Amino acid sequence: MTPFGERIRQLRAQKQVTLKQMAQEIGVTSAYLSALEHGKRGRPSWYLVQRTISYFNIIWDEAEELVRLARISHPKITIDTSGLSPQATRLANALADRIDSLSLKELDELLSIIETEPKE
Repeated sequence: MTPFGERIRQLRAQKQVTLKQMAQEIGVTSAYLSALEHGKRGRPSWYLVQRTISYFNIIWDEAEELVRLARISHPKITIDTSGLSPQATRLANALADRIDSLSLKELDELLSIIETEPKE
């Protein structure tokens, strides 16, 4: 599941909306919406994100957060380490090889390191 898909599922649960109802209202198939939620489709388009924001009547910070989640929800990414240090290439490859075996705790720990603002 992608971060965007997880948030859509939470919003649907809060509003007591079925996948089929939401899909019909925003103009996609329920199969597509399900695949999007589960990370089996690529990052949602800007247009789909905007329809989702409108559908749930989301405003301000919550709308910005949904846009951010959509941006970071590409399930198949490529990391270009050309021109970077050997350690960067090693890290990218190690993560690709082992990401499926990391626990949620380990993933959270890595995210907290990576998402911390760099020191100036």
